[in-house]
Amino acid sequence: MATATLISTRRAHLVPGVLTVILLAAAPVPAAAKEEPVNAFTIAGSIRVRAEAIDGQFRAVGPVSDMVVSVRTLVSAEYDFGAIRVGGELDDSRAYGESRVSTIGTSDVNALEPLQAYVALDLGHVVGRGASGALTFGRFTLDQGSGRLIARPDFSDSPPSYLGVDLDWEDKAGNRVVAFWAMPFDRLPGDSTGIRHARAQWDHATAERQFFGISATKSSVLGKASLELYGYGLQERDGPETQTRNRRLGTFGGRLFLAPAGGMLDYEVEAAIQRGRVRATTAASDLTDLAVAASFAHAEIGGTVGSGWTPRVAAVLDFASGDGPGARYGRFDPLYGSGRPDFGPTSLYGAVNRPNLVSVGVMLDARPSKKTDFYLKGRAAWLAQPTDSFGSSGVRDKSGRSGAFAGMQLEARARTWLLAKRLRLEGGGAWLAKGHFLEAAPNAPVTGDTHYGYMAMTASF
Repeated sequence: MATATLISTRRAHLVPGVLTVILLAAAPVPAAAKEEPVNAFTIAGSIRVRAEAIDGQFRAVGPVSDMVVSVRTLVSAEYDFGAIRVGGELDDSRAYGESRVSTIGTSDVNALEPLQAYVALDLGHVVGRGASGALTFGRFTLDQGSGRLIARPDFSDSPPSYLGVDLDWEDKAGNRVVAFWAMPFDRLPGDSTGIRHARAQWDHATAERQFFGISATKSSVLGKASLELYGYGLQERDGPETQTRNRRLGTFGGRLFLAPAGGMLDYEVEAAIQRGRVRATTAASDLTDLAVAASFAHAEIGGTVGSGWTPRVAAVLDFASGDGPGARYGRFDPLYGSGRPDFGPTSLYGAVNRPNLVSVGVMLDARPSKKTDFYLKGRAAWLAQPTDSFGSSGVRDKSGRSGAFAGMQLEARARTWLLAKRLRLEGGGAWLAKGHFLEAAPNAPVTGDTHYGYMAMTASF
């Protein structure tokens, strides 16, 4: 491959770090001038401290109860030359006080990591009058569409990042095209000791895993609604330092949505199918390729009152296939998406997520003032395939005799700005009333219902 020729597997992960160090250390601040300067250096960041606790563990492994205090520091800098922007971002995420057998992982701890290091070409002057666009090279994060398949989740302390190229174009009417090719980074360290001690180790990108795709969004479809169509490919194989499930997946889908507005009904419908090949495990001895036939869907309809608190009430339906009997592999892979907006907090929690799920629910969100917002959500969850494990819990009954009802989840969150745009307080929690499956499956922990809560303070500059 051309990429492997230009950047060796062992050197690929060094490039973003070197670029970021050079950027932050050497980028000059423009001198004051009477006229607005062409060049502009900007720097911004945030520090978030979050305390969270869980009891009544729902996973097949992990402590019955756990707590952790996490600290995430983000610093981003960018120099705008006009037609070219050079930027970078550092992420320092650490955790303290967790159990020795805690379930926190690489999305929670990533010390001194150059999360982004890129060069972006402004295409606004060549893509049409009133249009905007950028062609970005280097290391970057991605956040596309609904975020269910590609996202930069804010609840996560260490979001996914990629090494490659990204094209993003949008015209003045809101029509948009995004195309990318990239090598996802493996977040390191990946061992429990390294995570517990927040060992600083640069993430690793390799040509053995490649992620690519394109999406197109058309505005003003069926009135004021928008239609998005997309296709994503993921190709991976075992490398010298990593064992994979050799995923070769194509995911194709679409989304029709009408954004919430005061005094109006809104809706969103998204669905995708997944085809390809995958192996059941990452073991080097597993050489059996399984044909993939998986899918997911999300439907939501809501309404917003147009005065006062502008509360919005909505009903939601989610489906994601699981692996059932037969020769085909049916468990839907959410790729690099985020389940937080739909299913609640992650980190120590994350009880409900996209694989092997049928769920219905209702939600209320409101903004009592410009500085405060909150929401309440309730949902019931079942397994799409009773013989597969529920979400990422690892709880499974291969016989299917434990049934399909996983339980009821109630979730809440409230946020308020103590200092506008500078200091924000956030709190939330979830209660999972376990259903028969999570109580009766052979490896289900006997821990009662799951309770989770967190408080977070974020200072921005």
